[in-house]
Amino acid sequence: MQINRILLTAIGSVLLAMVTIQSGASLAKQLFPIVGPEGTTALRLGFAAAILWLVFRPWRALPQGRDWQSIIIYGLCLGGMNILFYLAIERIPLGIAVALEFTGPLAVALFGSKRKSDLFWVACAIAGILLLMPSLSSAQGLDVVGALMALGAGACWAGYILFGTRTGKQASGGITVALGMTVAAVVLVPVGAISQGVALICWEVLPLGLLVGVLSSALPYSLEMVALRNMPTQAFSVLMSLEPAIAALAGFVILSEQLTVLQWSAIGLVIIASIGSSFTPKKAVEMGV
Repeated sequence: MQINRILLTAIGSVLLAMVTIQSGASLAKQLFPIVGPEGTTALRLGFAAAILWLVFRPWRALPQGRDWQSIIIYGLCLGGMNILFYLAIERIPLGIAVALEFTGPLAVALFGSKRKSDLFWVACAIAGILLLMPSLSSAQGLDVVGALMALGAGACWAGYILFGTRTGKQASGGITVALGMTVAAVVLVPVGAISQGVALICWEVLPLGLLVGVLSSALPYSLEMVALRNMPTQAFSVLMSLEPAIAALAGFVILSEQLTVLQWSAIGLVIIASIGSSFTPKKAVEMGV
């Protein structure tokens, strides 16, 4: 009974995190004309780091010795995922960017399997990506640089999952997120400040930047850390299969981004691949509480 409650809490945390992070991404895109992706990333990470330090007070239980190595790498992956994703959605629709970015967590799920039958799900994911490729060269198609940025964000996302799991077992989940967010902010806030200057502290920007920081980072990353501590890495990656669809819907509702039937089909193939991988037998994993 206790295990069921823990699992339900983890599942609910992942679902809520996906809704908030994609809503935050849609709002963030509205900041691009004012402060660009670099400035938006700086606002998101800066506000999120400050909020997480106030909430979790990580100075009370700082990691020791070599534990810092995993946290630093986790923070760098988190920061890279943020900036590359924003650079991507500046050029391509939100739902497609997430579908391409999702190759990272999907790879984590599939590489965790040793079944030959999972090659079919790999083929589905590749087919989904290839469906997008013909439009890259057309006048109205996807931007090549934007697509590559989204794939780079996916690689960082894979690192975020792997090192998030490792750091989450070494320290409190909230403290881990706060420290990782701080690492990302230390690296990328100066980049945004140099790029955008005083535009970052305009009163028309700060409230929306704070909201983006809460919806896109502080809240969802805390929820995801709760999930990572209470379910296997592969199960987490599979559950995230809904992310591209949620992103596409958020882009449609908030940003009025329209997708073609072919693009929806590509997103659907990525989702099918991740759902299919959930049928892979898994060894029992001890859950953290």
